[in-house]
Amino acid sequence: MAKEFWIDTPHGRLFASRWGYERADEAPPIVLLHDSLGCIALWRDFPARLAKSTGREIIAYDRLGYGRSAPYPGPQPTSFIADEAGGAFAAVREQLELERFALLGHSVGGSMAAHAAARHADSCEVLITVAAQAFTEPGTLAGIRTAEQVFLQPNGLSRLAKYHGNKAEWVLRSWVDNWHSEAFREWRLDNALAQVRCPTLAIHGELDEYGSREQPARIAALTPGPSEPYLLTGCGHVPHRECPERLIAAIIDFQG
Repeated sequence: MAKEFWIDTPHGRLFASRWGYERADEAPPIVLLHDSLGCIALWRDFPARLAKSTGREIIAYDRLGYGRSAPYPGPQPTSFIADEAGGAFAAVREQLELERFALLGHSVGGSMAAHAAARHADSCEVLITVAAQAFTEPGTLAGIRTAEQVFLQPNGLSRLAKYHGNKAEWVLRSWVDNWHSEAFREWRLDNALAQVRCPTLAIHGELDEYGSREQPARIAALTPGPSEPYLLTGCGHVPHRECPERLIAAIIDFQG
């Protein structure tokens, strides 16, 4: 069962949860970073299953502006991916006194996890990216536009409001507008990836609608660990919902 708590930051409170916290396991906890429309609730039962299967504590938090956390104070800057490592993630790490940790990020959360692994290189033991973006490509932008049209239909935002409340429109616009901005035209994760020193596994769904196989291939090529990404056959952009058993098996196999 999850333990819920709050973390204070200069810009507002973050909602967080932890699973498996009662175990006296020496292995460092795994911190989850969610995607562009995500939050703790949208991980569903994956954190609990991961805690049970790995024997590790699992920690997740809603980024500022998402889920049950405080609203973001204004528009989200185009530097938001890099900013997370020294912002909310750093606050989580400080309050929980995490000397060592592993990171698992989904989609843009995977890109943020790479920045966090680079910035906190002396403390991050493992980096796992799932459906992460390493650069901007046409397929990513097209997928975002397609999803935007669905959310702009009558009552479409209610799907986001279920998880983000009155922050739903901000969440959608932050996703769509940042990725289609001029600043993101040439965005790449290369510099952060080159600074990652821990073993890294890039997992990607074979049918991912937001990124080609070149995305995880780039991550694998620039980080320590397997030189090839781990492809989940018949799976799309959200492995923790589409094929959680296989995703967890890949994580366990990687960590030995």
